[in-house]
Amino acid sequence: MVLNLKRKDWEIMRKHVEVNAPLEACGLLAGKNNWVEKVFLIENQAKSRVRFRMNPKEQLEAFKWIESNESDLIGVFHSHPAGPETVSATDIEEAAYPVAQIIWSRTRGGWIARGFWIEHKQATEITLRVTHDEQP
Repeated sequence: MVLNLKRKDWEIMRKHVEVNAPLEACGLLAGKNNWVEKVFLIENQAKSRVRFRMNPKEQLEAFKWIESNESDLIGVFHSHPAGPETVSATDIEEAAYPVAQIIWSRTRGGWIARGFWIEHKQATEITLRVTHDEQP
């Protein structure tokens, strides 16, 4: 699987995780056919360095936008400011939606992101393709 993101959406997520560090940051991705159309930055109500709980009101607003714009929930993202660079056992256990999962982690002062698909308590890495173009 390949998840396609525009550079501006990539940067929106990166800035969100940077601003919220050292706490975990989180959000949702809406789109169609594996193309991200909109990034929703959601407050982490857990205010934790090692776990996230999306603000339910903000999450509901995002779902309303997704439905009213005939879009789909295609991804969830969150950060691991102190690692690991992959999904954690908690991420696998608590994956609530059959969508791409993007994990942002800080390494050597910068941020990297990796994509995963979690199904049947198993995580498989997916490709994140960042483009400067709009979807075809």
